Amino acid sequence: MLALEILGTRILGPFYGVSLYLWSALISVALAALSLGYFLGGAWADRGATPSKLAALLLLAGLWVFAIPLLRDPLLATSETLGLRTAVLVTSTALFFPPLALLGMVSPYAIRLSVRALDEVGRTAGNLYAISTVASVVAALLTGFWLIPHVGVLRLTLGIGFVLCAAAWLAYLGTRRRLLTVAGLALLALVAAVTMRVGAASADRPPADATVLLRTQSPYAEICVLERRGQTYFLIDGGIHSVVDAESGDPRHPYVIVTKLAMDLFEQPGEMLLVGLGGGSAAREFTWGGWQVEAVEIDSVVTRVAKEHFGFRPHHARVVHGDGRRFLQETERGFDLILLDAFGSSSIPFHLVTDEAFAVAKSRLHPGGVLLLNVEAIGWRHPLVLSLGATLRGHFEEVWALPIAEPPDRIGNVILAAADRPLEIPDEVLGSPADFLDNEWAHWESLVRVHAWDNRFELHSGGAQVLTDDLNPVDLWSEEINRVARRELHASFGKSSATGYGWF
Repeated sequence: MLALEILGTRILGPFYGVSLYLWSALISVALAALSLGYFLGGAWADRGATPSKLAALLLLAGLWVFAIPLLRDPLLATSETLGLRTAVLVTSTALFFPPLALLGMVSPYAIRLSVRALDEVGRTAGNLYAISTVASVVAALLTGFWLIPHVGVLRLTLGIGFVLCAAAWLAYLGTRRRLLTVAGLALLALVAAVTMRVGAASADRPPADATVLLRTQSPYAEICVLERRGQTYFLIDGGIHSVVDAESGDPRHPYVIVTKLAMDLFEQPGEMLLVGLGGGSAAREFTWGGWQVEAVEIDSVVTRVAKEHFGFRPHHARVVHGDGRRFLQETERGFDLILLDAFGSSSIPFHLVTDEAFAVAKSRLHPGGVLLLNVEAIGWRHPLVLSLGATLRGHFEEVWALPIAEPPDRIGNVILAAADRPLEIPDEVLGSPADFLDNEWAHWESLVRVHAWDNRFELHSGGAQVLTDDLNPVDLWSEEINRVARRELHASFGKSSATGYGWF
């Protein structure tokens, strides 16, 4: 049960994003399914419990788990028009409610089969629930710590189906229904073969104009590298985190270009801390600008992918694997610039954007240092942007927002800059797009820089919520942002394995 529940985040996360609503939907579906299963299992057991009926429950649950890879894509396509929140709940229910309800029926049924005398009921029920709970602990640890990263989602899903069907087979061996046992094994082999074939075909189905270079599971997310129309995309749980030119490796994500404005806020290069490596584009750009870069990345698989597919090299940054806030608390180093770039549309680590976290970050800045945040928001003045500004205002005299999206009500990145000194860039340093008319990409970069700087606006503390470790609604805001981001992403890439459909 717990293995299926954890798997649900990897089965649906690449399409919907691993968000608060996905976890809430999966937990709610699991609890509702188990409640119904306990009720029906107890009633059915009182009508006459037999090993063959117990085996039927396990077999049906196993066959449904086998069907999950076949059902997922049609369900995703059908439910997408319902809106993200409703679609998450509907798809979670359709995929996981039936097998979890069937498994919920097993416990009361097994108790009824095991009890031989009335005075054994308490001890028998206690022993079975104790065994079940210990097995749940083992399953949860194995699934999260080892099986998903090393076995993969499709193979693990099929493995659970095999285990359930094997348990049903063992139960049937205790009966004399040999023919039924043989038929069940034949059906199991047929379902497994069809599922593996369909799953493999789905994994190899990128968009017509794209190539999937890598799809793998890390302890934290599904990682996908996609090449399309001359650009290489780094997707984490189906969301785009880095975009580079496939040939040159130059960044093509506008927010990276805007973060480079921070170099113009200093008279000379200094020391930079990057929290969230991604494809390594920011680290590379600042290193080429003469900065000494240290990066903190929680997922070692992200670092490996950055090296293998995005041209990141050890001299671009010294990478420490761990949590960004913990690193800031434990390090004794100081930095001229700290860039917090660990935020995506579906997941904003709330502990990195609180009053307490910003206090720690400021304590690691040299005098005159600058703190940068890259966030995605719906519009320049989204409540997330305003609240981050209000929270930063408790620690910095100057807090500015540099918007990227156009028009201003669209979803897009916003770079927040905070410091205890004026943040100014002379016009001659900023440059003009007219200076690069003979170079398409240099002209584009200049347009992005000038647009963000010319449209910058100061953020104040009045009226917006200050975010704290105790009270922080960023999960709610990020879910709203994720809903819009996923809609645009699906429209851009189409319904393909690149944005969540398909298996690895």
